[in-house]
Amino acid sequence: MTPQPAPTDRAHRPYPSRNLAPLILGLTGPKHQRYAAESVLWDNREVNFGALLTAMVTPFDANGQIDEAATVRLLAHLFETGSDGVVVCGTTGEAATLSDQEHLAMIALVVNQVRVNHPGKTVVAGVGSNDTRHAVHLTAAASALRPDGLLSVNPYYNRPSRAGVIAHYREVDQATDLPVLLYNIPQRTGADLPNDLLAELAQLEHIVGVKQANAANLAKIDGLSIYAGNDEDLIDVLALGEPGGICTLSHVFGREFRRAIDQPQDRAAFNDSLADAYRDMGIAPLAVTNKAALNLIGMDVGGPRLPYVSLDLDETNLIRAMLERHGLLQAAHS
Repeated sequence: MTPQPAPTDRAHRPYPSRNLAPLILGLTGPKHQRYAAESVLWDNREVNFGALLTAMVTPFDANGQIDEAATVRLLAHLFETGSDGVVVCGTTGEAATLSDQEHLAMIALVVNQVRVNHPGKTVVAGVGSNDTRHAVHLTAAASALRPDGLLSVNPYYNRPSRAGVIAHYREVDQATDLPVLLYNIPQRTGADLPNDLLAELAQLEHIVGVKQANAANLAKIDGLSIYAGNDEDLIDVLALGEPGGICTLSHVFGREFRRAIDQPQDRAAFNDSLADAYRDMGIAPLAVTNKAALNLIGMDVGGPRLPYVSLDLDETNLIRAMLERHGLLQAAHS
């Protein structure tokens, strides 16, 4: 299905058509023409990305370059273990260390793989920046690649005023025809998006939801779908009647997350059952610990890019012991 075109009666900044995607990427050969894929239909903010989206790591090879084959294998693993979709080029995907060329190529690769090999699954592309011009560029370029939606974090570090945040998102909104999820993670951005501001941003045409990583703000917001931005908040978000979560431990605990979503009677014990995983995976940035865990279970995704560094021996052994307690190493090697 294809998205509805943007209204023609408003002054939209032109965004590239999907046929320009290979040109944006600097890829013009036949191998890359297939990257221009279709997106899901969305109408009147009724968007369903799924209940379980995994904020996917970006696999790197031994030379620190994007590993396409490992990406294909990782996608299959995530969908086989319960994910409805993936978020690509987010924080866990080390987007901050990707060039624009790599960023867009990764989106293109994942969109193509999902359309061809995993129909019905969804792709949300990270396009955030604290430079509005750069955010607009990424938003327009990613939109040309036709993911199902976009994830846009509020400007970090420079911490604009409320008026500046609204102006920033107005520009982002005008750069796309795709549904956009906001991302509120004040522990990283240094600035919270309070719920009244989120409600105001929901009035923009393409803003349809928020990845909420501030547990204190968890509440229904008129005009927005709420996705848990912290794994341990998934159950509370589901209790609100909201769609689900954008999670990280679902890289290795996908079946457990799927069970909690599909079997409400099991939700009360969910967080307790993963308490040691939340604790141990928090010894380093989640991009690092998730890569370590995936590598340990035989899903080779390489290491992180600087300034992230791989786990040391003691940290790796901590993750290995946790996986063993949950029976994941035996399952991986059986």
